[in-house]
Order: sequence, then structure tokens, then C-alpha cells
Amino acid sequence: MEYHNPVLLHASVDGLNIKPDGVYVDVTFGGGGHSREILSRLGPNGKLFAFDQDEDALANAIEDNRFVLINENFRYIKRFLRFHGIKSVDGILADLGVSSHQFDVAERGFSTRFNAELDMRMSKKNDLNAHKIINEYDEANLRRVFLDYGELKIAPALAKTIIVARDKKSINTTDELKMVLIKFLPEQFKNKILAQIYQAIRIEVNQEMDVLKEFLEQSLEILKPEGRLSVISYHSLEDRLVKDLLKTECLKESPNEIFLEIFRFRSKQLES
Repeated sequence: MEYHNPVLLHASVDGLNIKPDGVYVDVTFGGGGHSREILSRLGPNGKLFAFDQDEDALANAIEDNRFVLINENFRYIKRFLRFHGIKSVDGILADLGVSSHQFDVAERGFSTRFNAELDMRMSKKNDLNAHKIINEYDEANLRRVFLDYGELKIAPALAKTIIVARDKKSINTTDELKMVLIKFLPEQFKNKILAQIYQAIRIEVNQEMDVLKEFLEQSLEILKPEGRLSVISYHSLEDRLVKDLLKTECLKESPNEIFLEIFRFRSKQLES
């Protein structure tokens, strides 16, 4: 089974306008599909650095002397590139969201299809997981998570219901969470609402919005003049952050012209 099926493969890499001898970064390596496409367009003097905080992705490392895989969160892009002697790059690609592999491995807890321990960590090194959020966050913070990251109008009711349920018994698995929230899951909207609930918890676990903000700010610092940032976003929260960056940069009077290729991809399969 393929680790991750890269979406918008050619369009996103085309957006980088690859220079054969350029330096590029794939901040979401996953199964390496985008990285392999970038390498296929680089010459012998080109260089590609890739980031992935998920330890599982290391098994997909590419044997190529032009390639370096960094097992870290891409919020540290500037720090680790400098460690490798790189201060500026020609292009950066980001395929945001969860990989096919993370959805398909039941025990990771990302998918609504399987029962699993409440986890949802993209890196096993992280202390925060879904279990801690569901069982330890107070009502106000639970409400914030569901409202801000799931865009759920029923966020207050979800938070209150979880608090009441966990006072009686710890909520340990995804199936137990579903049963606690069953009254909010009418059959015709069940998959959509569950996807929003899981998305909200996952974003909080992995601090995805904070990570994206930090990454975007650093990207502007390390991109060369006329460098390109190619981003594939999956939901409106990510999309909004990237587009806000584009608007801000377009309004600036700067000698550095930064091109941003922004793609939006929605898939019910990937969101499950």
C-alpha cells in the first residue's frame, strides 16, 4: 500500500518554477511523492531538503546525494536549514493536513473509520495527545477547540457533554468519544460532523495553526528574491492564513517579489 498519494503533484511542483541548480524545501515529505518530482527536475548541482516530524516517514527516505531528510516539525525550518549551512532557498512546497498513511493506520486515531486509543499525534515525541485534551481540558478550552478549529456551532454543547461524561468515566477511545457525543451525530450528517470534531482535536494536538503561522513567517525570511512558495491547503483555516500572507505581501513595497502559488483541495476520503 502506498504511504501517501500526493495530490496536485504536477501543479504544485510546476508552481515552484524549478531551477536545475536551485535549492528547494519540501516541508511535508510523507511518502516522498512531491520530493521525487522535485528531484526529477533538479540538475546534479541542485539540492532538496525535506521535513517530516512523523517517524514513520523516515522509512521513505530517498537515496540521492542531492537530498536531505530532516525528522523535525517544519515550524523549525529556518533553524535546521541554517544547521545545514542554508540561509536562503529558491522554493518551498507544503502539502498541509494529514497523510493517507496517518489516516490508514488505525492505531494513530486520525480516522473516523476505526476505533483506536485517543492519540492523533503526528509525532510520537509530542506530550499532548487527544486523550489529554478530551479528559483534561476544562470546558472553556474544549469549547474553544471545537469552535475555532472545527467551526462547530454546537461547540458549547459538545464541551459540556464531554465534561459530564468524563466525570463518570474516563474517555479512552475514539468509539467511546463517539458514544458520548452520539446525540449530536444524526445519521445524515454523522460523517461531516465527526470529521469536524476530529479535525478540531487533531489541530489542537499538533498545534497546526501556530505551526503554519511560524512556518509562513520564516518562509518569507528565507525565500530568495523571486522565490516561490507553493502551498496545498485542505480546509478554510489553512487557506485563510496563506491568503492573508499573500494579501499582506502584495501590499508591501519590497524589492523582493515573492510568488505564492496557493492550491485548495477538498476530499471527503482524505478528511476521513
